[in-house]
Amino acid sequence: MRALSERGLLFLIAAIQFVNILDFMMVMPMGPDFAKALGIPVSQLGVIGGSYTAAAAVAGLAGVFFLDRFDRRKALLVALTGLVLSTAAGALAQGLPSLVAARVAAGLFGGPATSISQAIVADVVPADRRGKAMGIVMSAFSVASVLGVPLGLELSRIAGWHAPFVFVAALGFLVTALAAGLLPSMRGHLQREQAHGIPWHLVTNPLPSTSLLATTVTTCGVFLLVPNLSAFLQFNLGYPRDRLGLLYLIGGTLGFLANGLIGRWVDRVGSVPVAIAGTALHVLVLWCGMIQPIAAIPVAVIFVGFMLSGSFRMLPMSALSSRVPVPSERAGFLSLQSVVQHLASAVGAVASSRLLIAEPSGRLQRFPETAALAALFALAMPLLLWRASRLLSLRERAKAAAG
Repeated sequence: MRALSERGLLFLIAAIQFVNILDFMMVMPMGPDFAKALGIPVSQLGVIGGSYTAAAAVAGLAGVFFLDRFDRRKALLVALTGLVLSTAAGALAQGLPSLVAARVAAGLFGGPATSISQAIVADVVPADRRGKAMGIVMSAFSVASVLGVPLGLELSRIAGWHAPFVFVAALGFLVTALAAGLLPSMRGHLQREQAHGIPWHLVTNPLPSTSLLATTVTTCGVFLLVPNLSAFLQFNLGYPRDRLGLLYLIGGTLGFLANGLIGRWVDRVGSVPVAIAGTALHVLVLWCGMIQPIAAIPVAVIFVGFMLSGSFRMLPMSALSSRVPVPSERAGFLSLQSVVQHLASAVGAVASSRLLIAEPSGRLQRFPETAALAALFALAMPLLLWRASRLLSLRERAKAAAG
């Protein structure tokens, strides 16, 4: 790459991911603000968040068929431009229909932007350094949690609910301009013959199907807990509401700092050992903090352990899954993976709402049973990654023998 160093590209992709994640994350926390301003019933706020997720899933499914047929640079710029315009349109909403329409459009462009960004990283960074690279890119989530969401809430409080949409759109415009000026043409994946028709092999062949199943169990297990984690901390463990923001700040900051170290560990020892260590930590946190809570362990320790164990598991899974598709199918596979993540998150969230019962005080009944189910999902992930790793090794040996 002449126009941009590998490290420069990773930070640019991280900036793109930051804008994309922030565009998604900021909406629900500020829901009461625009609900009041636009006369939207609070009970309908879930429709706004769900419309983005549903649109991203639809776009991801469509992207399986065409994303790998274009120059990565051009495809990313189109997705980013659509995301910026859709976010800006959110600031012009006059009611629930127009706001939902803007969020649907944002999901249609934001979903492919994520898949293309990850494909670029996998195209440029060799597999033996990809763990560290994924750590840099995935740090965008922690930064968005630590800085972006509180900033969006404060902007909404000071300047009105329109301000966060305008801010993210302006930031997105800046990042899009940087990408247009710095990213070179990326057509290496087009050198191979492009398959036509429905890519059934992405879900029927053992290697990609195993990788997608690992994504499914991991995401579903996480979303059995995440939508209700704040309520559990407050009403079951008695953590003060006014200190909740600080707790997320600490957890997000430590997660950001840990990503680089975990990524280097993945490069050094491989995805499977790191996933096993992360799963062990995750199950320990669930047992000591949620299944059989130990009162002597501070809530902050449980929360930080939950956040860190998430990085310990997601990073090795992302690094391994980036090796699964060949370059000519990489964006399509990652787009399909995005669909699986969105659907699995929806299944997990809906299942938790069916399992849990809220008492009048807000305390959640059956949370230990829900956490135990999440632990079972978590235990399946390293086994699936081990199988995917074995299948990758067999494919690489067969390729070497044939070549």
